[in-house]
Parts: sequence; C-alpha cells; structure tokens
Amino acid sequence: MGPQQAQRRLYDAMAERGLWPERAPWIRESMERLPRHAFAPDRLWRWDGAAYRPIERATEPDRWLAELYAGPHDPAVTQVESGVPSSSLSAPAVVADMLDTALLAPDRRVLELGTGCGWNAALLADRVGGENVVSVETDGPLAEAARRRLRDHAPAVRVVHGDGQVGSPEEGPFDRVVATYAPERVPWAWVAQTRPGGWIVTPWGRLGHVALRVAADGRSASGWFQGLAQFMPPRGTPASPPWPAAGPPPEPALPGTPLGRDPGPLLRDTDLLFALRAALPDIHITGRTGRGAGPAPDDGPAPPAAVRLYAPGGSYAVLDGPAGAVHRTGPRDLASEVAVAWSRWEERGSPSVYDHGLTVTADGERLWSAPGDEPCGV
Repeated sequence: MGPQQAQRRLYDAMAERGLWPERAPWIRESMERLPRHAFAPDRLWRWDGAAYRPIERATEPDRWLAELYAGPHDPAVTQVESGVPSSSLSAPAVVADMLDTALLAPDRRVLELGTGCGWNAALLADRVGGENVVSVETDGPLAEAARRRLRDHAPAVRVVHGDGQVGSPEEGPFDRVVATYAPERVPWAWVAQTRPGGWIVTPWGRLGHVALRVAADGRSASGWFQGLAQFMPPRGTPASPPWPAAGPPPEPALPGTPLGRDPGPLLRDTDLLFALRAALPDIHITGRTGRGAGPAPDDGPAPPAAVRLYAPGGSYAVLDGPAGAVHRTGPRDLASEVAVAWSRWEERGSPSVYDHGLTVTADGERLWSAPGDEPCGV
C-alpha cells in the first residue's frame, strides 16, 4: 500500500466515525492537499512494551507507513530523547478537532506554539495564508527541519526558534493562538499577545483541550473544555517518576487502607481522570495488566489488572482486587488522596470534561465546572 492509499483509508475511517467537523469542510480538504507523510521524518518510534524502538522509512517502509497512518486517534512519535518522546505528529482526529475549535478564517493572524514537523503550521497556513502564521519551536534542529519542509508547502510561514511559553511578542497581536503541546498552566503571555475577542486553543495538563476567548478589556481569557487531547508537556518538563521495572512498590511496601471500590475506572473513565488531574496534578495514574500485576501460581490464572499511583518524592501505591487493596510506600498516602478526590467529584454530580471551563488572568488561572459556575471575564 502506498502513502496515498494509506491516507485515503485513514480519512475514510474518520468519515465513517463522524470525526470530520461538519462546519469546517476545509479541514479535510487541507489535510488531503498537505499529506501527513510529506512532513514526517524518515525515522518514527514505536513503543514495544519495554522501550521505544525506531522504525526506519528506508528499511521498513510498510511499517513506517502503518505507524504514520495507524488510526484517527493515534499520534506518531517523531523524536525520542533519553528514552522519552519529545516530539510527535499529533493524532489526525485531534488535529481536526482543534483546527475546528479555533474558528479560523482567511487573513486571521495566528501564533502557533510548537512547530514540531511543521504539518499543523502548513494546515493553518492553508486556511489563513502563510504570511499570517508565526510558529515557535524551542528545539533548534526541529525548527530548521520544519522550515525546510514548509518551503515546499507553505513558504510564507515564519518559524521562530524560541520559547513557546513566551510566545512571540514582537510579532503580535494575534487573532488566534494555537498550542500543540500541553502546558501545566496557560502562560499569561499568550493572553497578552491575543487581540480582545480572539481565541486561544490549547491542550491543558495531561487531558483535555480548551478554547479561551480573550475579554474585551484584555484582562482575562475564559472558556469551556472542548474535547480530550493528550499532548506532550513543554520541553524541559521533568520526566514522570520512574516505576520499578517489576513487582510492587519499592521496599518497604506497607499495606494501606483499601480503596473500598473497584479501582478499574482509574484506567478507563476519562471524566474521572480529568477531575483527578485537576485536583491532584502531581499524582500520575497508570496501569499494569497480566502477570506483571503481581504474583500468581505457575499454573494459575494471571492476576487482575492493577492501578499504579506515583508522585515526586518517592511515594508509590498499587491498588488491586475488587476492593482496591493498597500496598504503598513513601511519605504520602496516594490512595487516600485519590479516594477523597474521587468522592468529592461524585458529590458534585460527576461532571464530565465538557462540564469544565478555565479562566486565565495575569494572577493565575481558575478551573470551574457547571452547573452554576459561570465563565468569568468575557
């Protein structure tokens, strides 16, 4: 299968699932004119269960193409540093959703944060005109590679090697700001560089992307979360605390108070995970399945899935079994913290990602949720 066929199959799958924005047919048209494979590097990376392994276009063209066009919700990792992904081509469905959210129109001036391979910048340029797009990339070699690719597809785009958190004050103000990485907090510089009435579309934290409208007085930006999106954090963000290669938390592992409920939703309920991300931003939640989840007789069935919690400072916990039995170590009782936040979320009616909004001011940001909690400053 060639790249055009792979692209067509993926885009047809998006159509079948209703993933193309109806109000913005230009997005599919632009993606077809600007194929994903024209911006991908010759080396992609795939997680094999233990580490990220390279896939070379020259030696494994079919695998490379399959990785690039894996599915509507599948990103393609394009750079790995110290064993951790540091750049990617975002999932096509997420790219389409965020472009739609930005409400782009010809001649809008757009600031993009995180050029990466240049694909999203080219799509922006196809809609608003390349002369209206400024893209900031903190990685010098990535910025230069993106410039080379954009010369063939959107030569008027200006790629700046700089800090995305700072934006591009000398080029502002902008009508739209679009980020392709997930800041822990929305930098005030992005609001200050957006015209009153303009929009900022950005991932936030580890889940969800938000559309913020800048107030008429320019002193705040506020809006609702628009969907789920998992993007990489800003460059230089410390890696997540390492989990032991095998077995339970590091010794001494002590029994903790059982969760009192099935921990399974911590691995699959995105609304719950978003609420926990907001309440406990430094706790990381992941899962183990199969025999890696704990000991089992040699001839017995594999144990059930287990949920792993970890946080900076050496605090770990494993929750397993139908009642969420806990084994923990470190100074913090992470399972108890999660249990309290989980219960508070339920007491509030278990609001979804889409029931939350964000307000950003020069003094910080405030997460809020509906009903009865209205946006501020717009």
